[in-house]
Amino acid sequence: MNQRNHLGLLLLWVILGTALRFLRLESLPPWTDEFATIVFSLGNSFHSVPLDQVINADVLLQPLQPNAKAGIGSVINSLFQESTHPPVYFILTHVWMRLFSSIPDLASIWVARSLSAVLGVISIPVMFLFGSFAFRSPLVGQLAAAMMAVSPYVVFLSKEARHYTLIVLLVIASLSCLIKAIRDIQSRKVLSRWIAFVWIAINSLGVATHYFFVLSLVAQGLVFLILIWQQLRKNKSLLGQNYWRIIWVVVLGTLIGCLVWLPALQNIYGSEPTAWVSDGKPSLAPILRLLLWMMSMLFLLPSAFTNLPMVIVVISGITTILFLFWVIPKLLSGMQIQSQDTNARLLIHYLSIYIGSAIAFFLFFTYILGMDLTLAARFQFVYAPAVILLIAAGLAGFWQSVNQNISKVPPQAQSTVSKSFSLMGLLTKVQTIPQITVSIIWLMAFFGGITVLWNWGYLQNHRSDILAPIIHNKSQVPVLIATTHKHHGQTGRIMSLAWEQQKFLNSSINIQNWQFFFAHRNPITKDYTQAVDKLQAQLSQMPKPLDLWLVDFRAPIDLASQNCFSEQEYRQSAGEYRYQMYHCRR
Repeated sequence: MNQRNHLGLLLLWVILGTALRFLRLESLPPWTDEFATIVFSLGNSFHSVPLDQVINADVLLQPLQPNAKAGIGSVINSLFQESTHPPVYFILTHVWMRLFSSIPDLASIWVARSLSAVLGVISIPVMFLFGSFAFRSPLVGQLAAAMMAVSPYVVFLSKEARHYTLIVLLVIASLSCLIKAIRDIQSRKVLSRWIAFVWIAINSLGVATHYFFVLSLVAQGLVFLILIWQQLRKNKSLLGQNYWRIIWVVVLGTLIGCLVWLPALQNIYGSEPTAWVSDGKPSLAPILRLLLWMMSMLFLLPSAFTNLPMVIVVISGITTILFLFWVIPKLLSGMQIQSQDTNARLLIHYLSIYIGSAIAFFLFFTYILGMDLTLAARFQFVYAPAVILLIAAGLAGFWQSVNQNISKVPPQAQSTVSKSFSLMGLLTKVQTIPQITVSIIWLMAFFGGITVLWNWGYLQNHRSDILAPIIHNKSQVPVLIATTHKHHGQTGRIMSLAWEQQKFLNSSINIQNWQFFFAHRNPITKDYTQAVDKLQAQLSQMPKPLDLWLVDFRAPIDLASQNCFSEQEYRQSAGEYRYQMYHCRR
């Protein structure tokens, strides 16, 4: 295939990837982390939302209002005071939203998400370059780009106003430098100083974008430890050679780039916004979640039990298991074929070590440190590009197995095959089976991207678009939505309900007034007693009739004294929210 054909095929992947990322970009309402992106990137603060008092939707949504006076300094200040994230992505989003948002209106979720979508599109040609460079094979590059374009996991990340598509690009860049360094060490060449400088810059930028990038660096470090051990077995003096000295410079430079953020990292552990990762108890669930997240990097069938019939979820589960039993041997066979090349064999070996090390660290944090990093699919960005690259390598090897099969066919039969192809435009079985198989696997991945596009997959967060219509359709009187509050995470969840209410205001004449109450936990006593007392006091003064909706409310409260009585039918969960409805009368 010539260069023009490669560019044409790559353009096709980019077009498909762009469609999957930008179509229906606003179909889901923002969830709490996306609200954090918007608020902090605008240079605003969640502290402007009053606690322990009844407020209207316009007050709750005020932090989403662009502020012409807020600059990059305001973004950094808000992050360091209220968040646990480094500032690079938020600064980029600040500039992006300044370019495309208008001051009088609330911030546009389409604009906020479009930056992530654009970065997700960029990852497609970058993955082509990564695969072509890593395996020295344009075929691997094309398949890597094809999988990156439609991978349900990557499409999911690309449709959120978060920093994960940016950090995926940085992981790819850092792994490219790692592969270059390994090759130079194997051939006893000195790594270019320019590449060493770029590698340090990428690693430092990665940590400044997401602190979990450190897990990628540690996994890379383990790859080097294995390499060092192998070198020592051959000759102990090799580690003092010039080609190792430049690696120590990279390690030192990266370490300095990480230590800059040490004070911030110390404040993360045990902080309120990160406490949710410590809620779970040790079980098999984290391992099962990791398997689900890894499968979603390849394919994803309709499985969102929040908005799909259970029979579809069950059928999807059975089909997924059957497909895995069918596809895994194909990928392993393809990797075995790739391993016949020395360069590819070493690369598969070290990429496997990298992926295994990253997963081991996730399990270490989960089972030893009590921080379940498997709870969120998005954290798996650490090894996602490496997994997709290995899948592409396996597919390329399986695709190329046609050449091995043809070489076993007698020359006369090969001539017949050639004539058949030229005359009929078809391939014999020995040629078509591997290529048809690869095409089916890619089509399954593409269908997974469609699944994400229509919000049918399990890669979802809180869905206020499911709960808000329930409240709207049930309550024919004014509504008070109350929740317990620890930090801005709870503010974002209820903010999403207020965001959805705006749609009803624009489309319905008889929309009832919604008000909100955040019962803030006492930072000293760690309970909600005072906040609940304030809620009851203000509830007693509000006009009746009134419908009270307790949403994710995690504190005892006596509502019978307020003449409020629950409706059992509306005491359940929807869209990851838990809710309970009370009718309050005079």
